[in-house]
Amino acid sequence: MTTSHAYRCCEQIVRSRARNFSYGIRLLPAPKRRALSAVYAFARRIDDIGDTEGPADERLALLDQARAALRRSPPDQGDPVLVALVDAARHFPIPLTAFDEVIDGCAADVRGATYESFDDLLNYCRCVAGSIGRLSLGVFGADDLTEAAPHADALGVALQLTNILRDVREDRLAGRVYLPAEDLRRFGCTLEVDASGAFTDPPARLAALIRFEAGRARDWYRRGMCLMPLLDRRSTACAAAMAGIYRSLLERIATQPLRSLTATSSVPSWRKALVAASALAGAGR
Repeated sequence: MTTSHAYRCCEQIVRSRARNFSYGIRLLPAPKRRALSAVYAFARRIDDIGDTEGPADERLALLDQARAALRRSPPDQGDPVLVALVDAARHFPIPLTAFDEVIDGCAADVRGATYESFDDLLNYCRCVAGSIGRLSLGVFGADDLTEAAPHADALGVALQLTNILRDVREDRLAGRVYLPAEDLRRFGCTLEVDASGAFTDPPARLAALIRFEAGRARDWYRRGMCLMPLLDRRSTACAAAMAGIYRSLLERIATQPLRSLTATSSVPSWRKALVAASALAGAGR
């Protein structure tokens, strides 16, 4: 298998399975676009294992296999994602060991972990998303990676918190609760659902809970956006487009919290394209 074919497979995965991210990734020059597509394609594979139905022990075994495959040298030549990822790591300082954290976070999902405090949830977010921020930084590059890494981590946390708020109902119906137990108690919520799948908590309490968590996510976006001055123009555009799309999603959730608990919130394609175009234009100033 040629590396060109392997990268094309990864880019197709990003276009079809990570549409919010694809608007930003397409703003990168070709070498970085291909490399970041490989990173996201492998992350998508791990995430899919965590979300697949089936016995927990089988899914945990698949996660262990993914961890082992990442360490295999040379990579399985029949696996385009691994072929592309290993090639990308030869050309960019991508910290592939960060995928161990992604796998650990997905293993927590499979085991049905819950979170007592926000610090507990933060550790999970850093595993599954802060790590992706640091992996992406390896592709973006920065004059001082040590300075940039905490900001990349923070941006990943912000995006993951947004995902959690977008998927509260979907996750609950799948038996998962990510919102910290201490926050549920603070707002008098249980996230119990009735036979129709609707939350039984008083709507005003649910709305207050979601707005509170959205405020936390905004704080993490503010920290993450400190990354932008440390990147080159095209990498800034990519990261800003991703952040802009997810921030738009967060504001939709915060504005209509109860609606977000009955249907999955999303950003229209035209809005995503506008955010990406604005990010590219803004990065050139």
